[in-house]
Amino acid sequence: MATRPAGLPVRRSFGQTMRTDAWWIQPLVVFTVFTAFVIYSTWAAFQGAFYWHENLLSPFYSPEIWGPSEHALMERSGPPGWWPGFLPYSPAFLILWAPVSFRLTCYYYRGAYYKAYWPGPSSCSVGTPRKEYMGERKFPLILQNLHRYALPFALLLLVFLAYDAWYAFWFSDGNGGKEFGVSVGTIVLTLNVIFLSGYTLGCHSLRHLVGGGIDLISRRPIRKAAYDCVSCLNGKHMAWAWTSLLWVAFSDIYVRLCSMGVWTNVRFF
Repeated sequence: MATRPAGLPVRRSFGQTMRTDAWWIQPLVVFTVFTAFVIYSTWAAFQGAFYWHENLLSPFYSPEIWGPSEHALMERSGPPGWWPGFLPYSPAFLILWAPVSFRLTCYYYRGAYYKAYWPGPSSCSVGTPRKEYMGERKFPLILQNLHRYALPFALLLLVFLAYDAWYAFWFSDGNGGKEFGVSVGTIVLTLNVIFLSGYTLGCHSLRHLVGGGIDLISRRPIRKAAYDCVSCLNGKHMAWAWTSLLWVAFSDIYVRLCSMGVWTNVRFF
């Protein structure tokens, strides 16, 4: 029987595809939401004000290492003495490098914003504007390998955010002491920790850390349990990623508007 030689795949021009579905919606949504978050978070970080309200602290500023609020580890007004005088200062500048580096180099987000910002390709079976695969072995994309090194700092941030959520349960009793209570802000900051924990603890790098390096993980029951837990969260990594991204922005908005007097932090008891 005669055989017909198979030809090489036809190279498609940018955006060319045989798909009939609305494939462009997902990268467009990613571009819009991610761009809006970057713009807002950058603006919020540069404000250096209205980031705390009574027992509430914005997660964009946590931990507040050096600042004027009662939440600061070193309560001081103005920048530290070593801060260059020609640069603007905000307490957020001392800590935002940790969550930004962790989220920006996240394995899931790479695939999402690669498609949205520099189509590589925009979606499966859609033509790309480049003729060859860029890869992550050259500058600047080789910096994506910093993700595994940003993981410990992201885990440490969860500790501070959990403390902030716990601190939000305690209100001034009017006599110089504290009393337990629950407000809308308490719930907002608590949910923020839950969503960020689901995202961080489901990280691919953490999954490799707790389950890698051995041939038969079933022989290590503790590591097997940790691996299964991380794998469970990892299965919904995309959902955790976007939920935590939107909620951390909303948490800052909530604290900011309460601090400005636009919203009232309603207390239930």
